[in-house]
Amino acid sequence: MKRTTLYTILGLSLFLVIVSCGNKEGNATAMQQAPPPAIPVSKIQKSTVTGYNTYPTNVEGIINSEVRAKVSGYVQKVLVDEGEKVTKGQVLFQLETQTLSQDAGAAKARVNAAQVEVDKLIPLVEKNIISAVQLETAKANLAQSKASYNSVAANIGYGTVRSPVNGYVGAIQFREGSLVSPNDQTPLTVVSDIQKVYAFFTLNESDYLDFLQNTEGKNLEEKIANYPEVNLILANGKTYSEKGKIETSSGQINSNTGTVSFRAVFDNPNQLLTNGNSGKIQIPVVYEDAIVIPQQATYEQQGNIMAFKLKENNTVALTMIKVKATVDNLYVVESGIAEGDKIIVSGVAKLRNEMPITPQEVAYDSIVKPIKVLFKN
Repeated sequence: MKRTTLYTILGLSLFLVIVSCGNKEGNATAMQQAPPPAIPVSKIQKSTVTGYNTYPTNVEGIINSEVRAKVSGYVQKVLVDEGEKVTKGQVLFQLETQTLSQDAGAAKARVNAAQVEVDKLIPLVEKNIISAVQLETAKANLAQSKASYNSVAANIGYGTVRSPVNGYVGAIQFREGSLVSPNDQTPLTVVSDIQKVYAFFTLNESDYLDFLQNTEGKNLEEKIANYPEVNLILANGKTYSEKGKIETSSGQINSNTGTVSFRAVFDNPNQLLTNGNSGKIQIPVVYEDAIVIPQQATYEQQGNIMAFKLKENNTVALTMIKVKATVDNLYVVESGIAEGDKIIVSGVAKLRNEMPITPQEVAYDSIVKPIKVLFKN
């Protein structure tokens, strides 16, 4: 009985071993027969794409004229409001000039008295009753009196404060009853011509050298003239409707900041822009006949950008690429990938070097769709 049981147990064990081996062989056969994963690939072509460099900017009207009091006095009337359009010569403020008027009256009286003295001495000199020196002295007193009167009269005129230019009134710093003086650090207001506006920005030394080396022209003036139009990105993130043109540059590197200043000009027909606006200047950078790939076709490894090429035997080869620029979600490649190479365009996180795949061809245009291809070989 015991011997029969032992034989039964041994037979059952042998059966389980055979079955187990059979399952392993079956699984191995199934794995060998499973096809490599289907992965999208694309053949690289050269393209010309446009990216943008951006720089912070401040906006000002092309003319910003400070309006200041030329005489001391109290503001009697404010005849305009902030933001109002004014013309050159238009009265903006009226200062109290009562004291000046009184001074003018006294000065006028002195002129009259001096004139009487001159008129009285002329016939006496003609009759040789008095010396001509006395007459000349009286005439000098008359001239001095007239100069004093004219000075006071001019000051009275300065009590009427007019706009020096055509433009728009800025913030009014002094209201009726305020005492103002020519020595005030703060102007009464600023009148700005904002039919056109200036946008001021700076380039660092590296970007400035790129500008000089990559822009056509024999000198700085010609290079600026040949530079493409620029965009203005407003504070709300929207692009201003008018294109701008770079007009001038300091052409010198500021030793404190290491930057070079530039000025662009924009038309402002609807007065959307005004003094103090901020934003970003967007300068186009054209990459001609460049190798461009989507960022999703790469991953980062220890600070290096990696991509997978497709080999002739349908295995993938891991390669490191050097990136020249980033344009939206695309990389402009400097080295590591060449025209005609086939690369894996998505799913790179699942791949390993030398891994076999089933390539699925996709159109190159479709993988660079976020950036319009301007030219293609």
